[in-house]
Amino acid sequence: MCHPSWGRARAAAQRLTDLARLRRVRDRLDREYAQPLNVEALARGADMPAGQLSRQFRLAYGESPYAYLTSRRVERAMALLRGGHLGVTEVGHAVGCPTPGIFDTRFTQLAGMSPSAYRRQTPGAPRPA
Repeated sequence: MCHPSWGRARAAAQRLTDLARLRRVRDRLDREYAQPLNVEALARGADMPAGQLSRQFRLAYGESPYAYLTSRRVERAMALLRGGHLGVTEVGHAVGCPTPGIFDTRFTQLAGMSPSAYRRQTPGAPRPA
């Protein structure tokens, strides 16, 4: 019979493997935020079932993969809006939001104001031509 510590060691090794997979998923979300991504595709890339990926990602990072992706998109949109060289609709497309309405809604939920209001509030940001 196996020594009890072997089971704990194997569980710890599996946890490290799972964390490495989750880190790769998070890195992919950071790199490919402007691409259409869904949990099923991310799970296939991590060789995990979609439900397991969602649960473990939430445990590790405190939010679902979709919420993490949305947060990254809004962060990138804020930077683009501060730059002022693109219109609001162009910024939404640049960060991977499929429609201006979805972009406006998600941005407002996370930033607390619309993209247009955010741009107006940003001091010294040049306005798009």
